[in-house]
Amino acid sequence: MPELVQVRFKGNRTAFFARHDEASLRVGDSVVVAVERGHDLGTVAAVGEQAARKCGVGCAGCALAAPPTTTGTVVRQASAEDSHLGAELRKAEDDIRRTVIERVAAHKLTMKVSDAEWQWDRKKLTIYFTSEKRVDFRSLVRDLAALFRTRIELRQIGARDEAKRLEGVGRCGREYCCSSWLPELRPVSLSLAKDQRLSLNPSQISGGCGRLLCCLRYEHEFYVSSRKRFPKEGKILRTAKGAEKVHAVDIFRERVLLRAEDGTTRAVALVALREEMGEVPTRPQDPPSPPSALVAFDEGPSTVTAEQAIDTVSSEQPRKRRRRRGRRGGTRRNRGTPEERGTGGDVNEAGADPPTEPPDDRE
Repeated sequence: MPELVQVRFKGNRTAFFARHDEASLRVGDSVVVAVERGHDLGTVAAVGEQAARKCGVGCAGCALAAPPTTTGTVVRQASAEDSHLGAELRKAEDDIRRTVIERVAAHKLTMKVSDAEWQWDRKKLTIYFTSEKRVDFRSLVRDLAALFRTRIELRQIGARDEAKRLEGVGRCGREYCCSSWLPELRPVSLSLAKDQRLSLNPSQISGGCGRLLCCLRYEHEFYVSSRKRFPKEGKILRTAKGAEKVHAVDIFRERVLLRAEDGTTRAVALVALREEMGEVPTRPQDPPSPPSALVAFDEGPSTVTAEQAIDTVSSEQPRKRRRRRGRRGGTRRNRGTPEERGTGGDVNEAGADPPTEPPDDRE
């Protein structure tokens, strides 16, 4: 089974290759790899299991990532002559970049040439540029192909990718994260700076690429989770001193700055503020007693005599009969006269028709 090798090229560009020979490779060795059009020279970044754990989009080696796809094979380990030829090509790329800039100005194209990269066998020349809009560079490609006598590829990149290729030192005094260790350039929005209560001055929160700092994402989850324990700024709280407004919060010192109606301010610890508002959790109380219907009771002896059974049945039956008769009396309609139902003539139940002739008492 071929072994997987991750190779790094100029501008922190990486790709994965398969190695079929049994020669041992170590991180930092120079190798010649087979690419789409010829051969290229690169440096080993990871070998074997370490390279297999890295996915194609640069997820820092997550264990659940699918194995990356290979773009070619490792031909051999580079010799001293191969490395010398690669170093000479790197030196010539600065002159090529200046020549391309002159050609771009001659064609009056709105594009900024960032870098130029020769393939190791000089069969392809890649020009990296940035532009705010789409550029029609077909005439420029024909001009450069006639000048350098090779295949020309113009690739448009963003401002972050340009900083990753050219490298540099950030305002923190360290090398750019994107060009040193950051495997993936994740999007950074202005809401990250707002959540951290940072100054929205572009010069304070922008990096060397002119975009928002990548490090704004590093502690964003900490700020969001910490602020959930504090009251929101601008909220009116009822404390021991009356109504006070939350002016600011300090998540590092666990303090809340309150402002009263008369304009006085005071800093209160978060724990003390919760005690004033009665939000300190108390000892859990005993669970409430169950309803009376679920309380167990003593049923007495299990043996029942015949007299007890007769008394129980006789005391319950009239109650049930009365309940049944009362329930039916409100809904049943009386049919016929009282004589037909076997009752006295002077009884007139609800719903019965009155007698047609009154009784004659003179006889």
